[in-house]
Amino acid sequence: MVSQRSDRLRHSRPRIESVAMGSLCLAAAMIFTLAPQSSADKAKKSATPTAIPFDKKFKGGLPVTELTADQATLHALNRLGYGPRPGDVDRIRQMGLEKWIDQQLHPERIDDAALDQRLDQYSTLNQSSTKLLDEFPPPGQAVKREGVTKDDYKEKMEQKRQDALAQMLPTGNENFDRANDQLAKIQGPNRIVAELSMAKVDRAVYSQRQLEAVMEDFWFNHFNVFANKGADKWFVTAYVRDTIRPRTMGKFQDLLVATAKSPAMLFYLDNWMSADPAAFKRMQAEMQARRQRYQGIFTGAQPPSPGTFPGKSPVPGGNGAPPKKKEDRGLNENYGREVMELHTVGVDAGYTQQDVIAMAETLTGWTVHEPRKDPEFFFDERIHAQGKKVVMGHTFNYGGEKDGEEALKFLANHPNTARFISTELACHFVSDNPPESLINRMAKNYESSGGDIRSLLKTMIYSPEFWSKDAYRAKVKTPLELVASTARALGADVPVTLPLTQWVGRMGEPLFLCQPPTGYSDKSETWVNTGALLNRLNFALTFAGDKMAGTSVDLKTLLGQPSSSDPTIALEQSIQIFLAGEIADPTRKTLESRLSDPQILQARLDDPVKQVNEGLIAGLVLGAPEFQRR
Repeated sequence: MVSQRSDRLRHSRPRIESVAMGSLCLAAAMIFTLAPQSSADKAKKSATPTAIPFDKKFKGGLPVTELTADQATLHALNRLGYGPRPGDVDRIRQMGLEKWIDQQLHPERIDDAALDQRLDQYSTLNQSSTKLLDEFPPPGQAVKREGVTKDDYKEKMEQKRQDALAQMLPTGNENFDRANDQLAKIQGPNRIVAELSMAKVDRAVYSQRQLEAVMEDFWFNHFNVFANKGADKWFVTAYVRDTIRPRTMGKFQDLLVATAKSPAMLFYLDNWMSADPAAFKRMQAEMQARRQRYQGIFTGAQPPSPGTFPGKSPVPGGNGAPPKKKEDRGLNENYGREVMELHTVGVDAGYTQQDVIAMAETLTGWTVHEPRKDPEFFFDERIHAQGKKVVMGHTFNYGGEKDGEEALKFLANHPNTARFISTELACHFVSDNPPESLINRMAKNYESSGGDIRSLLKTMIYSPEFWSKDAYRAKVKTPLELVASTARALGADVPVTLPLTQWVGRMGEPLFLCQPPTGYSDKSETWVNTGALLNRLNFALTFAGDKMAGTSVDLKTLLGQPSSSDPTIALEQSIQIFLAGEIADPTRKTLESRLSDPQILQARLDDPVKQVNEGLIAGLVLGAPEFQRR
């Protein structure tokens, strides 16, 4: 039975791909349709807004005038979350849109116990960086600890994979079994990032706290770290859990300082190695003097045995060899530059190279004990640059750790930061080129609220620009947003999320693995090209066709029984369910032209239609430009 299922699966993949290739015209239409609208088109659209009658209880104080109730609901679900699940629109229609938004702005009030239970399967999520280093040591460290050769260690890890595979019990569902097998093969340190990535997708798909999940992704990209840079693989879990998630709706200043003290950020941008050159030389000289004094006590005699005198033996092995000279450490400007250019005031704020140097000097001494042994933040006074530092005309001369703290607070509350953060949020939630009126209003709120993120979001959400026709479906989904929204739209059961995370990476956004400090872009130009759009279509066809490993899709229940025997009904149901009935004429015509395809009818020539391939129809609708937008 297993081999028969495997054969059927192998033969089904080419059929899906052939339909995808045969639908290149749809992909081409997507490229054209997904292109940014011209300002002239926008002006034409917004010149004569039409007031839509609304149930006042439904919208409350929301300034919705250009969208219908259902459009406004879909807009909120797609911008403040990862899209609707079956039944979400009806639920919000009953409770009221303003009430739902108020709940999302206060995630602490939302019960997310079902998600927490789902996340319990990931053992790494609640472990400290120290514990992760101990349980999943770097290969070189593990070899030394266990006293084995590299080949022995590789053999041991391979055996561990085989043992994990042997413990996998068949579920009877081929999709689940394939995904479980893939997951069992991931052992060692790579398991950390794999579980963190799966948890991120699970949050997007299943969390009731949708806005919190969106904001967590937004802030991670804003304060990006690359998980594959050295020790960061062991730090990024705590970074997301302890630094970013608790502060997604708090004060920006608190979030900024917390990221600056995070071992993940300190390591990623090398600030843990940054030292005032003069202070470092003084520290080295003092250490050398102490060693010489210590050795002088025992001139002409052997140094004490370890444990018989305070401190370590100054002469390793008692052979009189001089200690290794450490390389000189100096000022590292990486974080000082990025915290200004990417995290706060922005590249156009008018700061100089001297400002960057001064900012880096305020943060000297912000370090970690030992990245691969004791990865905790601490301030090392010995390598801190003393004296005054002037950043953008503001002097810092507090001394010690407070130099950096006050410099970060100054940047966090700078008017340029108010505008920079407001612009980034408006770009993410409203459009790639948000109106100046909205940015100005948000920046004013930022300054008056002291950078309160929840207040800033509320100002944006309660703006007419957020609910305008121009903003509706104006953003192209990133790969993460597409994967999550597709899973939600299909009402999919996803017990093993690994294949979905792999698809996110395949479409260009491998989670936690963006190398530049800019993080992943959310602008259309990043994601709209021929290859990417065809890849998205193949993803939709695989998922809707119930061929995605780790998932289960019940289209028959979702679309209704008549869809299984009539392709026209299947298409109309798919358009209603996945696109709320809104589809451009060219897209509809392209989709209708596919309905006579033998792969969809599962019949040849004049044979009677026995069973419509609803997965292909649904997949084509999910690959349409209207679903690719949010």
